Amino acid sequence: MKIFNQHSINGFLITLFLSIMLPNMVRASEKDTSVNNARMKMDSNQSKEKEKPQSSMSMKTDSNESMGKEKAPDSMSMKMNSNDNKATGTRDPFANSGGYEYTGMGGWEETDEMTVSKVIFDQLEYRNGNNTKLNRWDMQGWRGTDYEKFWVKFEGRDIKSESGGEFEVQGLYSKAVSAYWDIQYGARYDRAYGSGKNDERYFGVIGVQGLAPYWFEVEPALFVDSNGKISARIVAAYDLLLSQRLILQPRAEINASASDLPELGIGQGVNDFQLDLRLRYEFKREIAPYIGITWQKKYGDSAKYSQQQDSSSEFTEVVLGVRIWF
Repeated sequence: MKIFNQHSINGFLITLFLSIMLPNMVRASEKDTSVNNARMKMDSNQSKEKEKPQSSMSMKTDSNESMGKEKAPDSMSMKMNSNDNKATGTRDPFANSGGYEYTGMGGWEETDEMTVSKVIFDQLEYRNGNNTKLNRWDMQGWRGTDYEKFWVKFEGRDIKSESGGEFEVQGLYSKAVSAYWDIQYGARYDRAYGSGKNDERYFGVIGVQGLAPYWFEVEPALFVDSNGKISARIVAAYDLLLSQRLILQPRAEINASASDLPELGIGQGVNDFQLDLRLRYEFKREIAPYIGITWQKKYGDSAKYSQQQDSSSEFTEVVLGVRIWF
């Protein structure tokens, strides 16, 4: 006896298949429906935002911008004579300006074109040595731009033991020839006074001044006096920073002459060599007291003329002074 026939087996398999697949199909259908609903909701929100009117802030901003475009600012414009602005036979530059007119206001001044000035007393000191006491000064001042300046150089000494002294003044025009060097030319005036002396000399001057490699300040110059006598001088100095305020400055100076001038105590060739060493402390950048020592030696005929006048050809002095600039 057959318990199951072929039809009953087929029906059982179909029922089992449907019971497994139908729940999965229902869940997939529900998931697709929820996704479609979410997409429809997002599309609806985007369409509402597009149709939403502009806020009062944005409308106010647009209104201000449109008003700014239509209205020319009175504070930035000045009345100009149209006859002065229009060139004969050429296009009027203000024809399409929309109400704007050129103010004539210059741009910002470039830093290297500004006119500035400075005065510096590099030496303002008292010297004592070899039975000689004197006051010594060395001042330089200039006014101009980075490219062109007018210089005044004033140096001298007042010898207390001799009730006299000497000084020189230079007036120079300076022109920049590179980033670190200026060429200078002008005139120089010398005068010696006291003890019956009243000697005067006039010179033409040409030289350079600037910053050599390794930060040496160098100042060579050539002088020609009113009688055609030629002399030269070179000065070099270096600031060695022991700290931001304590500075040691060595300085060297050489003087030479192409002519023999016995009446002035000047021989032909190298006249003298001077070496200074000063230690200064900058309480402020503009004010720096210092102490130091200076050594000088004369050579050749200059030393001989000095000995004939009962004066030493080599001497050392202690210095005390202050360096000031403003």
